[in-house]
Amino acid sequence: MYSKLMSGAGSDPEGYWSEQSKRVAWFSEPTQAQTINSDGLAQWFADGELNTCYLCLDYHVDQGRGDLDAIVYDSPVTGVKKRYTYHELLQEVALFAGALAGLGIGQGDRVIIYLPMIPEAVIAMLACARIGAIHSVVFGGFAAKELATRIDDAAPKVILTASCGIEFQQVIPYLPLVNEACELASHQVDHRVILQRRELQAALHDKDLDWQAITAAATRVSSVALKATDPLYILYTSGTTGKPKGVVRDNGGHAVALLHSMAVIYGVTPGDVFWAASDVGWVVGHSYIVFAPLLAGCTSILFEGKPVRTPDAGTFWRVIGEYGVNVFFTAPTAFRAIRKEDPQGAMLSAYDMSSLRALFVAGERTDPATYQWLCRLLQIPVIDHWWQTETGSPVSAIPLGVAALAVKEGSAGVMMPGFEVAILNDEHEACGPGEEGDVVLKLPLPPGCLPTVWRNHQRLIDAYLVQHPGYYHTGDGGFLDEQGYLYIMGRTDDVINVAGHRLSTGEMEEIVAAHASVAECAVVGIADNNKGQVPLGLLVLKDDNRISSQVLQAALIQAVRENIGAFANFRRAIVVDRLPKTRSGKILRQIIRKIANDEDFEHPATIDDPVILEEISDRFKAEKIGLVGEI
Repeated sequence: MYSKLMSGAGSDPEGYWSEQSKRVAWFSEPTQAQTINSDGLAQWFADGELNTCYLCLDYHVDQGRGDLDAIVYDSPVTGVKKRYTYHELLQEVALFAGALAGLGIGQGDRVIIYLPMIPEAVIAMLACARIGAIHSVVFGGFAAKELATRIDDAAPKVILTASCGIEFQQVIPYLPLVNEACELASHQVDHRVILQRRELQAALHDKDLDWQAITAAATRVSSVALKATDPLYILYTSGTTGKPKGVVRDNGGHAVALLHSMAVIYGVTPGDVFWAASDVGWVVGHSYIVFAPLLAGCTSILFEGKPVRTPDAGTFWRVIGEYGVNVFFTAPTAFRAIRKEDPQGAMLSAYDMSSLRALFVAGERTDPATYQWLCRLLQIPVIDHWWQTETGSPVSAIPLGVAALAVKEGSAGVMMPGFEVAILNDEHEACGPGEEGDVVLKLPLPPGCLPTVWRNHQRLIDAYLVQHPGYYHTGDGGFLDEQGYLYIMGRTDDVINVAGHRLSTGEMEEIVAAHASVAECAVVGIADNNKGQVPLGLLVLKDDNRISSQVLQAALIQAVRENIGAFANFRRAIVVDRLPKTRSGKILRQIIRKIANDEDFEHPATIDDPVILEEISDRFKAEKIGLVGEI
């Protein structure tokens, strides 16, 4: 069956995706699936009309699923649990959509959502979709500067936020961050809508409106018909220049792609319980906490907590057992944290795991030790799969819904229908089996992938399409084996993956370089047993520097924390005499990373002074940095 799907999607993409589009309850069915533009990108279902909120809620109520749980909210940090049936969630969403409409928000207007993992975040996303507003969720852990950058780029009319978020037992006030961001931003919003949580009552100001008050005064509204090509949301992802890219997701291709993935990859049907343990501020949360499970008529778990300390390393097992989760999806980092606190997996035995059919992991490479630990504990398929914010759904996986293919340790699986993966070298030549190179996707891309970058289509071309003509450049390196299984080895640019969060080392370098004592610097991502990758700063100081390395490191840690957020995990910065460079002055960041990770590398022919590499290696060993420091 898998081979048949791949063959069909490859030889006749128009026919294949036309057939898949029948999963969607269109307001107006498209007459043509695919149109290729001058960039080689596809526009999907251009003349079709639909509404994503209608598909997620109204459709299921109409199909008799109104009493089925749509969202189960479980918050161990507040002690609150709450269920929303499809009918109840529809009522809440339609009412809040009416509240937004009452503020003058309509089709094409942007709304920034800066909320913790609470039901109102889901309600806000769906309410925007209902009236055709374009939402942009900003992860609640981002600092004010990051929020300001997104305000200026998206130019929203409204910011939706809460009085606070909760990190373990700590209450994090949100409004001071929002206030600072609005002061930093050039664009001025019309309103800020504040949800008051019981843990903190925030003082409201001129442009602030109370969430409960505007909702109580609202009238429910129906879903508007939107073109398939109309934007559903903007999600910002880290870029190599430090400025985030606004990845745009359209309505039609997005709905078709997610329904296809739920059936083909995850093998779920209406009534199944699906849990993606992530955050709605990241693409996993968009795709597989909110939209995909609801499109598929599943029950989705909305979890406000952490894999450990809320209250312990057994919390994931508790949630799976309590709600009968059928398919679970999270990042390997979560399980590394659990394994660290419960190495034998003893806490698992306290819970009924019989409902769980499969575990999917993504967001970073799964290390062999964690993979083997999970396989031994769970005795179910543990499937690593790979995709990006830009693709919106998996590029490679094991398609449980159609074929129980073999799982290979260390591999992200085989290609999914619609994607043709190639491994190319610097000369744009195909690499052989096992030979590492750039992971690229042949154009045109299937439904659900980004059609553009918000307000900057040229940036999409420059960032993704020029490196290898005819291909989308993923920025990841890897290889294919003889059976066509994909192995992702890591980023080839300066975007690193910290606990599933894609962050720009270029942005961190800008912050570090701004310190008065720093002459030049490099920030690279190095392997970490718990986080997957963590940033490491290498500093060359000015000759007149008088600050101690300890004080400087503390100052830089604080600066990155204030400008990006604590989740960046910037905790080490060491002073070196010089940085390894080419004769043209390019810092050899990839080699620095390989030295730290104790990986083999070749001395570049263009290196200015090879001796510096020995100096760096010796320093890493002395400072016990990275894997080389463990030797």
